[in-house]
Amino acid sequence: MRQKSSGLAAVLSFFITGLGQIYNGEIFKGIILMLIQLVNGALTVILIGYLFLPIVWLYGIINAYRAAERHNRINQRRYG
Repeated sequence: MRQKSSGLAAVLSFFITGLGQIYNGEIFKGIILMLIQLVNGALTVILIGYLFLPIVWLYGIINAYRAAERHNRINQRRYG
């Protein structure tokens, strides 16, 4: 099985929240994060989005990085 680049996953999520998750094969999670960010973007009109937008953005970056690392560890154990 192919290794995933944790750095690339983090960079993808840096530019578009959820894209790193999709790269890692977590398509549903990536789409959900994208939808949440769309809602947060809309909520910036009433200021609450300014709080949640960066929180979800950072979560997406960190989660994408860790998921790629986890994917690589599991594949290393399976395929040596």
